[in-house]
Amino acid sequence: MDKEKIEQVLPRIKKLYQEPLSHFTFTQTGGPADCLLFPKTSAEVKDIILFCQKENIPWTVLGNASNLIVRDGGMSGFVVMLEEMDQVQVSGSTITASAGAKLIDTTLVAKEAHLTGLEFACGIPGSIGGAVYMNAGAYGGEVKDVIQSVEIVWEDGRFETLTNKEMNFSYRHSVLQEKKGVVLSVTFALEQGDHSAISSRMAELTELRESKQPLEYPSCGSVFKRPEGHYTGKLIQDAGLQGLKWGGAQISEKHAGFIVNIDQATATDYIELIQHIQAVIFQQFGVRLETEVRIIGREK
Repeated sequence: MDKEKIEQVLPRIKKLYQEPLSHFTFTQTGGPADCLLFPKTSAEVKDIILFCQKENIPWTVLGNASNLIVRDGGMSGFVVMLEEMDQVQVSGSTITASAGAKLIDTTLVAKEAHLTGLEFACGIPGSIGGAVYMNAGAYGGEVKDVIQSVEIVWEDGRFETLTNKEMNFSYRHSVLQEKKGVVLSVTFALEQGDHSAISSRMAELTELRESKQPLEYPSCGSVFKRPEGHYTGKLIQDAGLQGLKWGGAQISEKHAGFIVNIDQATATDYIELIQHIQAVIFQQFGVRLETEVRIIGREK
């Protein structure tokens, strides 16, 4: 990787070389990124993408790295983090949030503006961009339910604003899983509501989340998609796997759908435990568990 050329073409963008991604992922696992970049504007994101295209450098956007496992070998090429693009603006009954803004923070802005519709997301720890990428949801709501439009820059450097319908949303899926691009901002269409009712609902969901989820340990959130006709946590419990330790990782004793880092787990610990769970559940119940968490990066 030609650092001199990178600095020459992208001089204003903050960069870290060979930075362990365990410093950024919610699991606190993951090897180093060849080059980690922190753009502040949409134009800088475009500059990064076009430079990668010209120099044939692979690139990945990490978002808030909350529902993600980076393998122990780290990431090749450029890894882009949008945490400095975190503006959230209210206009009437719409909210426009930049991709690096945290979804939780955006729900708080909605609450203060007396806007209802985002309460379900008050405990989802991801970024706005990541939430759109995977159509994040909880407690009966999904971001697709309240998205009006999404601003994207595609891998050829072209900017486009897509409507909700054009995003091709479905369960934990969007068009961005079919076509490579970067979410830059999202506009949510909400409704005027009662501040007290919105606050009460968010408090209720926060209490529910804290009582059921193992927030006291690092984790990647819900590991598996919900299989049709089943609940993942119950399948894992019924298989006798809850509490199983694998290296430094453990199937949470609080919620069997979570894997927690209890003792300096590696990404390999996580991945092997996930594969073990999938094998046991299929063997015992004939159910194939698909991962909700994204697993990316190179082998060590």
